[in-house]
Amino acid sequence: MAISTLPPLAERLRPATLGEVIGQQQLLGPGMPLRIAFESGQPHSCILWGPPGTGKTTIARLMAYAFDAQFLSISAVLGGVKDIREAVERATTARDGLEQRRTIVFVDEVHRFNKSQQDAFLPHVESGLFTFIGATTENPSFEVNSALLSRAAVYVLQPLDEADLKQIVAKAQAIDAVPAIEEAAVGRLVAYADGDARRLLNTLETLSVAARSEKLDHISDDWLLRVLGERMRRYDKGGEQFYDTISALHKSVRGSDPDAALYWFVRMLDGGADPRYMARRLVRMASEDIGLADPRALRLALDAAEVYERLGTPEGELALAECVIYLAIAPKSNAVYKAYNEVKAFIKKDGTRPVPMHLRNAPTKLMKDLDYGKGYRYAHDEDGGFAAGESYLPDGMAAPGFYRPVERGMEIRIAEKMRELQRRNEGAAR
Repeated sequence: MAISTLPPLAERLRPATLGEVIGQQQLLGPGMPLRIAFESGQPHSCILWGPPGTGKTTIARLMAYAFDAQFLSISAVLGGVKDIREAVERATTARDGLEQRRTIVFVDEVHRFNKSQQDAFLPHVESGLFTFIGATTENPSFEVNSALLSRAAVYVLQPLDEADLKQIVAKAQAIDAVPAIEEAAVGRLVAYADGDARRLLNTLETLSVAARSEKLDHISDDWLLRVLGERMRRYDKGGEQFYDTISALHKSVRGSDPDAALYWFVRMLDGGADPRYMARRLVRMASEDIGLADPRALRLALDAAEVYERLGTPEGELALAECVIYLAIAPKSNAVYKAYNEVKAFIKKDGTRPVPMHLRNAPTKLMKDLDYGKGYRYAHDEDGGFAAGESYLPDGMAAPGFYRPVERGMEIRIAEKMRELQRRNEGAAR
């Protein structure tokens, strides 16, 4: 059997011009930031932040091509200071040679470099020896040195949407890289790719090899499921099953059933759900269904999310599982959730009421002369730290009672406190 000498499909379909790029139109469309940078003729250092397979490397390569610059790529996973020194030498040679050529140094997964390695770029970025482009899947605010960050614009890339991914499938078919694919199979592939163009192309390439070995003239949905295996079959990440399963998890937590909640949680992980997404949903559950009945629940959910970010899979998943069980057994209250929605609805239909004079800030003499802040009672100087009888609502607005604590968990004590404060207010009004 002959070995294919063709480059990988992802490389064959890599855009050669800016107009061929699929997706990221919020950055590359007419009048958008990166398009303006390309058209300016002046490269600048930047950090491309986005999930895998969204075009970070492609954009960096196109920038080098647009500015006729030498393109040097460093992998922060495999490279080190030696690679940085080598890049500096090559950039110096290109600058001082006959062609006096610019250099773009592209650092993939830049967040993997430590502080000293990132610092090694600073003097050369500052001097203009080369243009630095970093690619990262992590938040640059936390993973990139502030000194380097201050010298580079940050561009946020988004996962490719369904239309973008279908366009990529069509491009692969246009060059006969893959056989014909049933519409249902295309939809399943797009959902499986989850916004990652590289994942889509690698999967297409695998399917193409398998289909040709079986002498198939097209790819059906049934065949696709059989070839890609159990993982795709049991969990449709972009379809109805995904939303049904997260709904079952949320309702199991709300219903205080830790076994059921843990079951649905592990089902989602086993099916390929992003644990970061799961962590976000747990934070939401802590706010929506537990609230002030147990304020520790929100802190625990945030801690579990942070643990996962630090440890990753599989170690960090245990912290998320611990959170699921805690949320399920915690006392439940949707009082904060209901109060927030009531206030939103009230403000939407109500007029814009002025801030009462005694509650206004008075940082200038003019404002004080206009009675801003006049009559305000500083609660810390009052008996028990409470200014009984004071009003903090707009003038003429009756106490609406948006927040109504339930008789469960910590909200039992909150309700008692509110009743006591109400008694004191009524006593001061007599």
